[in-house]
Amino acid sequence: MTREALIEHLVTNALRTDGPFTLRSGEEAEWYLDARQTTFAGSGAPLVGEAILEVLDPEVDAVGGMTLGADPVAMATAMVAASHGRDLRAFSIRKEEKDHGIGGRLVGPVEPGMQVAMIDDTTTTGSAAGEATDVALEAGLEVVQAIVLVDRSDGLALERFHERGIPFVAIVTPADLGVGA
Repeated sequence: MTREALIEHLVTNALRTDGPFTLRSGEEAEWYLDARQTTFAGSGAPLVGEAILEVLDPEVDAVGGMTLGADPVAMATAMVAASHGRDLRAFSIRKEEKDHGIGGRLVGPVEPGMQVAMIDDTTTTGSAAGEATDVALEAGLEVVQAIVLVDRSDGLALERFHERGIPFVAIVTPADLGVGA
């Protein structure tokens, strides 16, 4: 039921079909999903957290990914997990290394050796989640799963993570939203 409610929220609040739109990958598309209209919404974030939690490996200690897309998804998941009595941490990967404060790209209460799931709001190629995975691995985190809220990659992201030996889960596909890939 959570997944259906999430899809309804995405279609009602985040789906745009008045393209063309240029995607992060550089590709053009007739539709665009501004997932932040759901992930940052008080009514949408709990649906996001529940949907991620339903497919999350029970051994995962923390969830995170590339800022900005993964940030609200990670926080929603950690908060929903807490409401179910599960202590789950959230983290973020900066796009560039910070040269002040403690520096680095990894932000959040994670430590080397923790089992983590890389998450993202949407993917067209899997490249952002792949880059975030590289940073997490370099920091000593053990990446045991990758989860994307909406996968429009037509199998490319699944293939990329499969090649790395990391299980990949897509919660929503374009067909679920009533649009083509």
